[in-house]
Amino acid sequence: MGGSANQVINDIEMENSEAIAENPEEIKKERDITTILEIREHIRQIEKAIVSKESRFILRVIRSLPSTRRKTSSIVLKNMAVYIYPSGADRDCVLGFISSLPGEVQELEGLKNRAATKAPVPEVDAYFYLIVLLKLIDERILDQASKCSELLMNKILHQNRRTLDLIAAKSYFYRSYVAELSNDLESIRGFLHARLRTATLRNDFEGQAVIINCLLRNYLHYSLYDQADKLVKKSVYPDTAGNNEWARFLYYLGRIKAAKLEYSVAHKHLVQALRKAPQATAVGFRQTVQKVIIVVELLLGNIPERQVFRQPALRKSLAPYFQLTQAVRMGNLQRFGEVVENFGPQFQQDHTYTLIIRLRHNVIKTAIRSIGLSYSRISPQDIAKRLMLDSAEDAEFIVAKAIRDGVIEAVIEATSDPAKGCMRSKESTDVYSTREPQLAFHERISFCLDLHNQSVKAMRYPPKSYGKDLESAEERREREQQDLELAKEMAEDDDDGF
Repeated sequence: MGGSANQVINDIEMENSEAIAENPEEIKKERDITTILEIREHIRQIEKAIVSKESRFILRVIRSLPSTRRKTSSIVLKNMAVYIYPSGADRDCVLGFISSLPGEVQELEGLKNRAATKAPVPEVDAYFYLIVLLKLIDERILDQASKCSELLMNKILHQNRRTLDLIAAKSYFYRSYVAELSNDLESIRGFLHARLRTATLRNDFEGQAVIINCLLRNYLHYSLYDQADKLVKKSVYPDTAGNNEWARFLYYLGRIKAAKLEYSVAHKHLVQALRKAPQATAVGFRQTVQKVIIVVELLLGNIPERQVFRQPALRKSLAPYFQLTQAVRMGNLQRFGEVVENFGPQFQQDHTYTLIIRLRHNVIKTAIRSIGLSYSRISPQDIAKRLMLDSAEDAEFIVAKAIRDGVIEAVIEATSDPAKGCMRSKESTDVYSTREPQLAFHERISFCLDLHNQSVKAMRYPPKSYGKDLESAEERREREQQDLELAKEMAEDDDDGF
């Protein structure tokens, strides 16, 4: 009896192990079929947008692009190519890109995949090429990705359809991204300028926003801050751009203003970029922006709060900047030099090295302010020794400049013998008797008002909704369900491109 029971258990375990061995293939097959059906639904949404001339259907397809990108495989693309393109040169061209992808390309059993008999509309054609391009980028097949992006641009250039604008805008972004991965950003600058002129004339606001961001990234990649500043001044960034594009634009604008020594304006733009970025995702973008914010705050003479460095998602990446902040706060020139030397390559990679070099003057100012509070009278020789300067004359010049800039309240007592001169601190005044609190309060109110105005401008409504009749209860429920699905997609995939 016991032997038969053990035999039954062994048989069950063998059946389970066989089922587990077969399960991965079945799961992969089901996933591919589901992805194909999703892409077909996206194509129907695009065709629906063309017929109804409502871009919101294409916007929903674009927002689901990151999810589609993760689930796409070479098998899915091959089956969709047969479904979209009739036999001929167009199908052979796209299958040539798909054949360069890793993985076995085969037909899926159990899927009714009819072959196309007519050429797809331009929107569907561009959308499918965009999916193929994303897969080539993910697999880092850059030579094929470059050819695919050029072919995609040629397809878009020969069309003048407003329903193609959203797909074209996303295509411009990935065309620039492929050039960046190939270290060939400079070659596409003329193309981007030409497309910006066309998008502006056609009132293609989404494409205009994306192209401006691509051009700014192009200029900043080569440290061409003057050209980037001229582009910002001579172009008008569209107010209807999405939050992601606004966040990128404000980040680039903050870097430009910081390089131009306009630290207060740069700090405002960077903080707005951080607020507009997705809060639950886009960790890399928030890390990049927060690094520049910390350096700009230090250049402004402020010390970032400690809780900024304690955020779990930012703690590791901000560790060098925490040490930098400590050196500036203490006014320790030796410690500041050690931090710059140890983390110099990382600062250069973060594009903050040039700004950090400027912090040396702030470290000296902080040290002089600390000396002024500690001593009522001190000689230049002692100041030079504490600041580790070469001579007392250098210390005297630095103190004179600090007095002129209002860093400290002191006077330099000159004598006939320069070696016997000294710095004498004045009595500290009550800050609340000055206009400084009023100015700080005014700055906070202005920031809140600007944030409110931008939030109002960012609100969107379905086009032409004011001219429709009142919807029925069933239509309202359907619309609310669609809005919930869209909100869920936005929350999951709003970090695309960061």
